[in-house]
Amino acid sequence: MRRHDEADRSTVARHATLPTPGPAKGFLKIAGVTLGVILVSAIAVAAFIVTDYFNRFSDGAVTLEDAPEVEPPQIGAFPGEFSMLIIGTDECGEVSTGLLGKRCSEAAGGILNDVNLLVHVSAEPRNVTVVSLPRDLMIETPECTLPDGSVASATNKTQINSIFQRAGLSCVAKTVTQLTGIEIPFAAKIAFDGVMEVTDAIGGVEVCIGGEGIRDRHTALDWEPGPRTVSGYEALQFIRTRHGVGDESDMARVSNQQQYMSRLVKKIMSDEVLSDPGKVLGLANTVVDNIDPSDELANPVRLAQLALSIKDVPFSDFVFLQYPVFGDPDDSDRVVPNYDAAATIWDALKAGQPVQLTGGVSNNGGVELVEPAPGTDPEAPETTPPATGAPATETPAPRATLDPAISGQTVEQETCANGKLR
Repeated sequence: MRRHDEADRSTVARHATLPTPGPAKGFLKIAGVTLGVILVSAIAVAAFIVTDYFNRFSDGAVTLEDAPEVEPPQIGAFPGEFSMLIIGTDECGEVSTGLLGKRCSEAAGGILNDVNLLVHVSAEPRNVTVVSLPRDLMIETPECTLPDGSVASATNKTQINSIFQRAGLSCVAKTVTQLTGIEIPFAAKIAFDGVMEVTDAIGGVEVCIGGEGIRDRHTALDWEPGPRTVSGYEALQFIRTRHGVGDESDMARVSNQQQYMSRLVKKIMSDEVLSDPGKVLGLANTVVDNIDPSDELANPVRLAQLALSIKDVPFSDFVFLQYPVFGDPDDSDRVVPNYDAAATIWDALKAGQPVQLTGGVSNNGGVELVEPAPGTDPEAPETTPPATGAPATETPAPRATLDPAISGQTVEQETCANGKLR
């Protein structure tokens, strides 16, 4: 069993401008990578539906307790709305162990779900909302049945990133459903090596370094301001950095990772990737080799079905949000739900409405909004079509206004890391 470094596995929240001891864990936040691969590039997988892929992907698939029933997969877009849980764990694979060495070999304890993304896709007209649940969020957990038939008891207050270690993927999904009221028929898990292999498969992702540049000894970063294409280990470093952006909190880091996720979606949906058979095949193999799915997701036809559901979503309706929180009154280093603010998200999802952000792109200074977007003409008329292949609609769907406590960004927006020199 892998051991994990206790100094690097602190589950203490970093949501304020407090000093933080040692490297941040959860440095991948790679669920965003998983999102891009599963929900966007999976359309490419449809061209390679073969028995080998099915067998490899379905091996060890997890059954989700109390999940809603779904129709068997078939060619064509998924009918109606659906939600998916994506978690990123702190497991070291062969590649990350070689790169991180001591970080992996001296690790102690079980596997934590440091990344927790709830992805919701509406029925027609389609929109995509991705909600990041902070790893340090303290919440109630339900009773969960484990694969061996034993039962994990319900709790009144548990840190969300410990649930996978305690009771597995199914229990994480069941807990998120209890918190949000959103049923989850699909779920998937990805570990450290996935981010490197995904970014390599698509030829890297161009990110934006703003502010003073990023200098962070914890992640060995010393980058000047400006655009930078990252892949492999550099992608890990960029997604990992917390001390090099904003107020050094985990929330600031999540905002920076949303920049990465947004740019990843654009890259995967671009002709540069989808028109390149080599990259398409590479993505297909990466999905199969790096994702552990729930049983209803463990089918290449299902992946293609879900991808077809979002292929024409305008970038303005593809939104990344941070779950709103308060400081935990019992522990200033952890956070608890802001239920009233969060309700504006769940009401919108249940109504199938696209959302309107009224808060900033980051509540903790992790990123800054670029005005105008790089590479665009500031004199361009407002009628410029959306940055995607989706046809413009004459009558846009009414938008649900979110509470200003909720930060986030659309894929259409351009943000840059608000870099600091540490």
